[in-house]
Amino acid sequence: MRFITILLSTCLFFISCKEKANTKTRASKTTKAVSQHIKYAKSFNIKNYSNYKEVEVTSSFPNSKDTLRYILIKNGQTIPPLADNDVVIKIPIKTVVVMSTTNIPALEYLNIEDRLIGFPNTNYISSKKTRQRINSGKIKDLNNNLEINMELLLDLNPELVIGFSVNGNDKTLDKIKKFEIPVILDGAWTEQHPLGRAEWIKFIAAFFDKDEEANILFNKIETDYIEAKALAKQTKSIPTVISGSLFKDVWNIPGGRSFVAKYLEDANTDYLWKTNKSTGSLQLNFENVLDKGQNADLWIGAGSFKNKSEMLSKHKGYSYFEAFKNNKTYTYTNKIGPKGGLLYYELGPLRPDLILKDIIKIAHPELLTEYESFFFKALE
Repeated sequence: MRFITILLSTCLFFISCKEKANTKTRASKTTKAVSQHIKYAKSFNIKNYSNYKEVEVTSSFPNSKDTLRYILIKNGQTIPPLADNDVVIKIPIKTVVVMSTTNIPALEYLNIEDRLIGFPNTNYISSKKTRQRINSGKIKDLNNNLEINMELLLDLNPELVIGFSVNGNDKTLDKIKKFEIPVILDGAWTEQHPLGRAEWIKFIAAFFDKDEEANILFNKIETDYIEAKALAKQTKSIPTVISGSLFKDVWNIPGGRSFVAKYLEDANTDYLWKTNKSTGSLQLNFENVLDKGQNADLWIGAGSFKNKSEMLSKHKGYSYFEAFKNNKTYTYTNKIGPKGGLLYYELGPLRPDLILKDIIKIAHPELLTEYESFFFKALE
């Protein structure tokens, strides 16, 4: 009888402890949080608690099923209850390595480019400001994404690595994590709205405690984009458009629900593949595109060719298109870095307002008479 009494008492004790633990967990989950306003981006969110931030990435690559959660703590703050895969990061970050050129403009616009200490293959970087820091030795070249110089990376000992994932198979990033260097994934490239991609500056800013600055910057970009879109809608002229180019006999053309198609829609053009439901690229053969787009008024985004002669050297069939014949073929090669990198790929995701204005300037030149194209140029 005494044994049963002790057993019951022991069970009650553990049940009581478990209830208290559950109560504590529930309390932590019901603590009021202020969600940061994310208007266009679909793949991340930020929640501000009284003593920490919670940053979630819900889609770091297409069809990703895992939610990544980063807990941002300032010095002296208490770490909240954590889930198994939560990553705790002390902010503000003082030293960082990024793996994509698309992160360079965010650092510069937030005036924290001096935090960048390493990058894989610095030749890809086009920004004049960051190239000066490379040339002065303040940013180290880490070889490349697939074969990163781990010895140099460990010597740099960054407080954070900002990476990206194409399909979830990230051997280099997994290797970095083993050395207890925090790694976060930027999924901006998965967004289908141009402003959604730009809004990821708020994601970057959170780790440097620059939320207010990011909000101001994004609001200005959004306003400029919306004003340009409204201006384009004022014209009744709607030119037909094709895009893309051949690569190894496959014509990669933007899907009808891709971010490129969104630009063309907002610029008030008639993109000939607008009814397609793909959010990525379509792989078509030359005959498919010629049949549908031979008489298109404009060819916007014809790869990275520098002139028409270079295009014809790759495929003589380009000359069959009316847009090619009429010098209405445009590429995003207007600004090239000193090492050959295209500023369009680097700065474009953060400045969709400039891309939209460029396309409007091409499609409706009468609307932006004082504007000079930034990324795009006509091929001659």
